[in-house]
Amino acid sequence: MTYGSSGGDRLNKNERREAAREKAKTLRDQQRKKEKRSRLILQGSLILVVVAFAAGISLILMNSVRPPAPGPRNMLSDGILISEGFTAKSTPALQPGNDPVPNERDEEADVISIQIFVDYLCPVCRAFEEANQEQIAAWIESDGATIEIFPHAILDRYSQGTKYSTRAANAAACVADFSPNQFYAFNSILFENQPDEGSSGLTDNELVDLTEQVEVEKASAVAACITDQTFAGWVADARDRNQLGPIPNSNVTSVTGTPTVIVNGLQYTGALNDSSAFAAFVVQAANASFNESSSATPTPTPVPAP
Repeated sequence: MTYGSSGGDRLNKNERREAAREKAKTLRDQQRKKEKRSRLILQGSLILVVVAFAAGISLILMNSVRPPAPGPRNMLSDGILISEGFTAKSTPALQPGNDPVPNERDEEADVISIQIFVDYLCPVCRAFEEANQEQIAAWIESDGATIEIFPHAILDRYSQGTKYSTRAANAAACVADFSPNQFYAFNSILFENQPDEGSSGLTDNELVDLTEQVEVEKASAVAACITDQTFAGWVADARDRNQLGPIPNSNVTSVTGTPTVIVNGLQYTGALNDSSAFAAFVVQAANASFNESSSATPTPTPVPAP
């Protein structure tokens, strides 16, 4: 028996050369196909990136040119004016595309005008509220002062994506629209139940529950307004207007943070958690009200530390 390949199985030199060429051709064809697939995948990926980028740009442009939103009734100035008896000034709603109509301060009257821009997630706003709410309420009850409250939602990024600042401001606008004389109480209870920054904030149902605790009128309409976020667009528009400025009848060029507190047109820059310092500023502001020819800000009288 003979082992090994038979003579018929052996390839001659030309046949081996031809086989090598065929193998090389096959390898080249496979490589070309692989490169073509890679190019197609790369091109497809680039197209997807371009489409996504274009969609992002379109979304930004859409948001930047969003149509103006109607405001709530009783907030024609973008704020709600509360006076003696905690009664809100009645106004029509701000119509889309219109400019807010500021409340004019009577410089001849002895009534102090207090304006405050608040974010309901702002801990410093709560500190101001806790320190000064009692004396401000007493001034309002005695017809010694009015307060105009402007919801100013700038802290949405601190509520785990739930946009609590906007939702709380919308809830306040809903109360202003349907039950304005309960607005002052609702403003206070929002701060009493203020969630921590970095939390998800109160749910819409919890906000509705707070409106029931202050016994709003037209409770079902207020609840629907909150859950539908009826005034979320106005909240964004009002924030943009405040940040652009200037704030009418004051020495404030724009609202850059919360709380921004203005007394008789003059911005308070003292300690926000010091009721004595704020009271001293109010007394001085009453005698040095802002007018178009003067923008001086009185310095709060130093108060001895306990």
